[in-house]
Amino acid sequence: MTKKDTIKIFIVEDDEWYSEFLIYHLTLNPDYEVKKFNTAKDFLGALAENPNIVTLDYSLPDMTGSDVLKRIKDYNNDIQVLVISGQEDVNTAVELLKQGAYDYIVKNDDARNRILSVVNNIRQNLELREEISQLKEEIGKKYDYNKSIIGTSTAINRAFSLIDKACNSKITVSITGETGTGKELVAKAIHYNSERKNRPFVAVNITAIPKDLIEAELFGHEKGAFTGAQNRRIGKFEEASKGTIFLDEIGEMDISLQAKLLRVLQEREITRIGSNQVIPIDVRVIVATHQNLQEEVKKGTFREDLYYRLLGLPIELPPLRDREGDILIISKHFIDEYIRENKGSKMSLSGAAQKRLLNYAFPGNIRELKAVIELACVMADNDVIEEDNIIFNNARNMTDLLSKEMSLREYNNSIVQTYLDKYDGNVLLVAKKLDIGKSTIYRMIQNNEVNI
Repeated sequence: MTKKDTIKIFIVEDDEWYSEFLIYHLTLNPDYEVKKFNTAKDFLGALAENPNIVTLDYSLPDMTGSDVLKRIKDYNNDIQVLVISGQEDVNTAVELLKQGAYDYIVKNDDARNRILSVVNNIRQNLELREEISQLKEEIGKKYDYNKSIIGTSTAINRAFSLIDKACNSKITVSITGETGTGKELVAKAIHYNSERKNRPFVAVNITAIPKDLIEAELFGHEKGAFTGAQNRRIGKFEEASKGTIFLDEIGEMDISLQAKLLRVLQEREITRIGSNQVIPIDVRVIVATHQNLQEEVKKGTFREDLYYRLLGLPIELPPLRDREGDILIISKHFIDEYIRENKGSKMSLSGAAQKRLLNYAFPGNIRELKAVIELACVMADNDVIEEDNIIFNNARNMTDLLSKEMSLREYNNSIVQTYLDKYDGNVLLVAKKLDIGKSTIYRMIQNNEVNI
């Protein structure tokens, strides 16, 4: 469960009016997923769905509330149970609390407010528990970047040296590199080896958030600040308090929001949308991009003042094709990881398979290599991965292409076909990528020189 997940609430109540009453008020919160059950038997049959919260009527027709509570706790002690009763009985309440009930509420005029308040408290506790669990998991990985970032090439060793400097300082870090080179992994390595390692690491992918929602996502909003803002929400900068915020693909940020981000970085304070309250922040900023931000500054799509504010310590991650013998080292790591996760037996790469890997440019870098190796492990018939098991995304290997003797016309056709395969027959996109007219491609299709 994370802050973006829904909270699953089961209502166990034989009074139809009261169950509808609870459903109405709880579902006013869009983050609550509510289901009702009229009998203990029906509810227990659905217990495997693992609700986060159960509101339990103490007086059910087929089983006592105490017995149902015991069954819930025996099944999953993490399910929080809120017992609701028509009678105020102190002894019963104390006994139920001893058995593990979160609270005991009497059906009176104040019940609605108490139930909503208790459910909200449970939700906050669940979110806090999840955050602590994730933090422990991340710290438990002991982000030793010499182990998590694998390789011995000169290029990656230069990156290691800069990562070490970043870990021992508070400077803003800007990570550049092609897609799939491991920018987020480096950001985590820096955070979990810094003095902020016991505080949150909050990652935000700018490209994954609609432009009109990024400001609210980063800086938060008050209830009613805009249509759909039904509750106050803290932003990612507040969430990362005392820790690190990682802004991935920063080059994609709309220029209108860049000015607001610049002010936040300069003043070290934020203001939620719909509020005048200024909130001081203490976060370390790490950004990443696959773009050349200097070129974006020249184009006018990225603010020069923000560029220099974010530059800090620049770390450039080399593409896999520039990392000498690292391809085989990383391949072995992914093979071992696959075997461990799938409880398989030892596997190795044949000489021909190794050569095939080394002759490929890996435009998708480490991310692509991992996918290729995992597929190869699946395709292998025994404990040796053969050349035919190495499949490059069903696209043509340009190294293989250039090794063939063909006319210039045939080479052109093959290149266009490769791009059509790669981009799912999107003629307009391929024309843009190859800087040729779309009519040229349509003519090639009409003449059966290429296919889509």
